[in-house]
Amino acid sequence: MIHELWQAHLTFALLAFLILPNFGLSPSRQCLLLLGLLAIGAIPVAGLPLAAYLRSFTDDLAITTLVALLFATLLRLRMVAGLGDVQREQILLLFAILALFLYPATLGLTLLDPYRLGYSPRALLLVIGALALLLLWLRNGVAAIMLGAATLAFSLELKPSTNYWDYLLDPLLALYCWVAVLSKTAAALFGHLRKQRPTMRSE
Repeated sequence: MIHELWQAHLTFALLAFLILPNFGLSPSRQCLLLLGLLAIGAIPVAGLPLAAYLRSFTDDLAITTLVALLFATLLRLRMVAGLGDVQREQILLLFAILALFLYPATLGLTLLDPYRLGYSPRALLLVIGALALLLLWLRNGVAAIMLGAATLAFSLELKPSTNYWDYLLDPLLALYCWVAVLSKTAAALFGHLRKQRPTMRSE
């Protein structure tokens, strides 16, 4: 059961760890907290591990989302350096564009069906591979690892799905990126308008 629900257990532990405050614990003790959360997720409730109930709400997250959660966890444990603003914006924009390409079509808003490409994803793999190389050239290793991990997991069939899109993107990641992109755009536009007001008044 744990082998079948490995992703649910990992998701439960990482999300709980990132949501909870650090309680002023040292990184080593936070590692113990993370291990404790993994154990809590395995506690059976009505015949199912606790982590399985979270899965009923989130489904299996994309591998890219898991990599992002792992990076955030390592950042909190002070094991990696944080991303720069440009790197963060590249990641947000990348997955916001992928979501814009995929989800309107799955809702029947366009004539294209990009989700079908995920079943025989040769062309899609070439595009994602090119994007990963571009991101490496732009020195955005985290984004490149996210794409590379999704491709590797798809090759190893680590998820029940046989569609590459399910390894690459999920609604939670898409929603987060779009909210972040729109919020940042709105803030920039509002800041620009505020700067323009004194100029207009002086005229």
